[in-house]
Amino acid sequence: MAEKLPKEFLKKLRAVTGKRPKTVIDHILEHGFITTEELRDIYGYGHPPRAVKDVTDLGIPIERFKAKGKDGRTIAAYRFGDPSNVRGLGHAGRVIFPKKFKSVLIEKYGSKCAICSGEFAASFLQIDHRIPYEVAGQAEGELNPDDYMLVCRSCNCAKSWSCEHCPNGMIDKKPEVCQTCYWAHPENYQHIATQQVRRIDLVWKDQEVKEHDQLSEFAKSMKAELPEYVKAILRRHLK
Repeated sequence: MAEKLPKEFLKKLRAVTGKRPKTVIDHILEHGFITTEELRDIYGYGHPPRAVKDVTDLGIPIERFKAKGKDGRTIAAYRFGDPSNVRGLGHAGRVIFPKKFKSVLIEKYGSKCAICSGEFAASFLQIDHRIPYEVAGQAEGELNPDDYMLVCRSCNCAKSWSCEHCPNGMIDKKPEVCQTCYWAHPENYQHIATQQVRRIDLVWKDQEVKEHDQLSEFAKSMKAELPEYVKAILRRHLK
């Protein structure tokens, strides 16, 4: 496949040294595409889309399409996109955040997840771009705390999955659309991954766990799922 690619594009591919993105790139160069099944079974990646995202983070276009797995089921597969869509300096590779930058964010936002509002130790919080890296890249110069948020690992995975399947994240890549998304500003948003959806992520912690368990028992007694039971309580409050 390599001989069919433009020299400059191939040069960019060959310049990648990170183990995970290089694995994806080398496999596609040899076989034309890579599937989620191959990423999991051959290379041991438990979250295949994350490995592909490492490639797009470098500004290398990737197309997602459907393929058949060993058992005949439909699975996701990935190949290089249009080489003319390769992105440059702003997507040259993720910058490693200085350790003190997390302290800056904690001082600004508190030691809690911006999505679920759960309070966590600093080590359990991850620095995340409000606008996905593959959409806007990373601005040069001093880091602006307003462009970042702290998220727990669970919410970061949920955001990654949603952004990876978002039409704007996959195709249009308009930063202004991301700015009005729940995953960028959960406190004030107009959509979730371009869909008219609203959500509340709640965490019960420590002494609050007893309250959660009580709600759960009440929901079971009403033969209702907990989220629907909580919604019903809120609807009664609104009335």
